[in-house]
Amino acid sequence: MRKAIFILTLILFVSSCSKQQKNNKPKTDEQPKPNIVFIMSDDHAYQAISAYSDKLIQTPNIDRIANEGILFNNATVTNSICAPSRAVILTGKHSHLNGKIDNISKFDTTNVTFPQLLQNAGYQTAMFGKLHFGNNPKGFDEFKILPGQGSYYNPRFISQQGDTTINGYVTDITTDLALDWLQNRRVKDKPFLLMYLH
Repeated sequence: MRKAIFILTLILFVSSCSKQQKNNKPKTDEQPKPNIVFIMSDDHAYQAISAYSDKLIQTPNIDRIANEGILFNNATVTNSICAPSRAVILTGKHSHLNGKIDNISKFDTTNVTFPQLLQNAGYQTAMFGKLHFGNNPKGFDEFKILPGQGSYYNPRFISQQGDTTINGYVTDITTDLALDWLQNRRVKDKPFLLMYLH
């Protein structure tokens, strides 16, 4: 009887192992990687977005993005200062760990950023707008960022090719740069991350 129970247990064990191996095989019909468009507006409190509360103002275009995307109803601010908040987002680390504690010191480029990880996973990455790091962003195939706070009119942008001044209003220019990359310059069959920062 013991021998029969042992053999039955062994058969069940081997059977479950082979099922486990079948389930761990890589899928050939993998889901496509999602595209990511990250939009950030500087110094824009949630109370000034009517998707959260319409007591102060109506923001129908932002509300449409919220309705078609994601609305964070349970979020906290790890650091509300301009550049440190961006460093927290890019690294996933609190300011005391990533080293970007103010708008003056340069970003510690030994930190790993999530765009770098996405690049390694086959994503194409781009950033346009305000970063305020004091140095170039890591993990981006293309970027045009404002030096420091930037200028509202005829702003200068920093890119891999060097500095360039573009005539016009900074919000319109940043939007045009992001749309141009999205519609004309990215590889259409590759997943992408676009960081669009005002």
